[in-house]
Amino acid sequence: MIELLSKERCTGCNLCVRICPTNVFEAVDGDIPTLARANACQTCFMCELYCPVDALYVSPYADRSVDVDEAALTRARTLGSYAREMGWQKAKPRGAERDPTYRFRAAERDYDHTSS
Repeated sequence: MIELLSKERCTGCNLCVRICPTNVFEAVDGDIPTLARANACQTCFMCELYCPVDALYVSPYADRSVDVDEAALTRARTLGSYAREMGWQKAKPRGAERDPTYRFRAAERDYDHTSS
């Protein structure tokens, strides 16, 4: 279950809002997203994989919430560990040249650039 959205690390890119299949996050104009429906989390880890700044922590316990300490997670290098284990860096899978899923980040950058 999603346990942490780091206010210090989050850049407000809202990629987690877009990628979450169960609509856990809520975008907030001019601010970082909120964990609006944490209980809806299905522990798929998609938000962790796509977060380019390791601002999210999904606990492997899908059936219950657990208390977490962001400082302890940071010291233990737990933030971003799932993405690293899967071979992803900065929201991009290894070998992504032929894998279109990384394009969520590219679409976000293009959208930000054209909307200003």
